[in-house]
Amino acid sequence: MCSIILHIAADGVFIAANRDEMLNRAWDAPAEYWPGIFGGRDRLAGGTWAALNRYGVFAALLNREGTLGPEAGKRSRGTLPLRALALEEAATAANSLAGLDTSQYRSFNLVIADATSAFLLYGQEQGQPHIAQLDAGVTMITSGAPNDMKIPRIARHLPRFRATPVSEWARLLTDNSGSRAEQLNLSPPNKGFGTVCSLLVRLPKAGIIQQWFAKGATNIEPFTPLDW
Repeated sequence: MCSIILHIAADGVFIAANRDEMLNRAWDAPAEYWPGIFGGRDRLAGGTWAALNRYGVFAALLNREGTLGPEAGKRSRGTLPLRALALEEAATAANSLAGLDTSQYRSFNLVIADATSAFLLYGQEQGQPHIAQLDAGVTMITSGAPNDMKIPRIARHLPRFRATPVSEWARLLTDNSGSRAEQLNLSPPNKGFGTVCSLLVRLPKAGIIQQWFAKGATNIEPFTPLDW
């Protein structure tokens, strides 16, 4: 399962994320593959796991528990961040998806954020998505509800992120200690599944947006700045 951690504060939003995926699913490192949208590209379905648009809106897609990979008759969930990133504000983007028919997709968590607010949309293959604005402070999302302490990964790592300045969050993303269910960085991979990349995004209310990217397990590959 992928992980996203957000710090929502008065001066902006900071995001840290690890992407967990089958190692044989091909993808391209972040670039502007779509006009005005910069992010990683899935070669299988053409969508994205996480991307940023020219207006400073960020969107990322996570699978919910037990729904790894495509399913016949379902649309690719990787198209949902791209739909959100057609808009100029996170709130507008979240509201634009309120009428989405989630039965067309496998279950998902969709995070949408800008410098002023962040939202979680989740779909469970029936009806419209549930939309919630995330509270100020630190929120961690994986394959279920945000900050769900019944999920071992969240129970182990959320307190650590809350106790650590965002300037040190890159270090936290490298942690592969604990049981497999607790590990934030799935390295080494198991049965062809593991952490394939990591991302840090700073969305300030004043100043320049910054992104850093690490291709591969973050305890091996360094973060490098992304310029766009």
